Amino acid sequence: MEERYDVAVVGLGGLGSAACRSLAAAGLKVLGLERYGPVHDLGASHGESRGVWQAYFMGPEYVPYLRRAYTLWSELEQVSGETLFHRTGGLCIGPADGTLVPAARSSAQQCGLEHEYLTADEVHSRYPQFEPTADCAAVYDPGSGFVQPEQTVRVQLELARKNSAELRFNEEVREITETRDGSRVRTDHAVYDVGHVVVTAGCWAPGLLPALDLPVQVLRKVMLWFNPEGGAEDFQPGRFPYWIWEGDGMVGYGHPAANGLHGGVKAGVHSGGTPADPDRVDRFVRPEEIAEIQDFLRTRIPRLSGAGRYRKSAVCLYDNTPDQAFAIGPVSDRGRVVVAAGTSGHAFKFVPAIGESLTELVTDGTTSQDLSLFDPQRFASN
Repeated sequence: MEERYDVAVVGLGGLGSAACRSLAAAGLKVLGLERYGPVHDLGASHGESRGVWQAYFMGPEYVPYLRRAYTLWSELEQVSGETLFHRTGGLCIGPADGTLVPAARSSAQQCGLEHEYLTADEVHSRYPQFEPTADCAAVYDPGSGFVQPEQTVRVQLELARKNSAELRFNEEVREITETRDGSRVRTDHAVYDVGHVVVTAGCWAPGLLPALDLPVQVLRKVMLWFNPEGGAEDFQPGRFPYWIWEGDGMVGYGHPAANGLHGGVKAGVHSGGTPADPDRVDRFVRPEEIAEIQDFLRTRIPRLSGAGRYRKSAVCLYDNTPDQAFAIGPVSDRGRVVVAAGTSGHAFKFVPAIGESLTELVTDGTTSQDLSLFDPQRFASN
């Protein structure tokens, strides 16, 4: 048996590093456990950029949580001394009578967010890189932008350490149990008695919490980077926005060139994906997968899709719930084990706010934000 900790955090990616940092800042004795190395690329917290957006097509109920996240991104920058959020503006594009654009517009209107509703011609006039068809419209969110996941995880882990969190890597958690006066975590190295456990293990979370029976589908996703025709100057932050686009039964997305003129311009498909075992993921990206994204871009952002434009690729994982909403909260009435999982490919923009909520659940048993939408036990009756 090892020494006792107030809380153990299992999984130290985006959400886990945020939880460690927040819990340690609150004065708790924190143990962080990660089965892989620090800032790894085997889950969902990598890929050079993640979009941050408030006019949210998932629904207006997400917006208060996003507002809190924006505040905490700023605070995290102040504490770390590093620029994390890059404001570029963002476009949600698609058929005017489709799903995404009306939903994003409704969220912006209901929540009083600054935004613009643009026609296809107005989109092309402002950003000639885009070529939307006449039936398209867009919602422009001037406060949108991106963060870099690897930097975010590194910063949060460094701040957690500064607040005396103990972080252990290459140590796999095998079992989590609630005890009479706390919780117990068994790894391939040791057994730890702790007061609480926070499970932020992404695609591996359901396997660590079998009694919860969280219905998460793991999907293998492909991210691509392109060298734009004519150079990347017009795709730099400030000249090219974060975008998400509904069309041809798909939802594509992309970001400005996050790593400068020679780093490539990122694009991918948010919808779809291939079911996967997180322990046996095929990391090889096939030509047909590249072609699928190129086909989506060909008539929409043609400067990214021509022959020879493809630069590199990477694979990441989504852990999708049936309703695409997160699973955040206690896994039982005892409240000793708390989970944040089922991120469904859209949680990174919320990272510091989720870290704060997990701290509140550990210290107070409740949260300052209304997280009823994310109750992890909502699937039990089904």
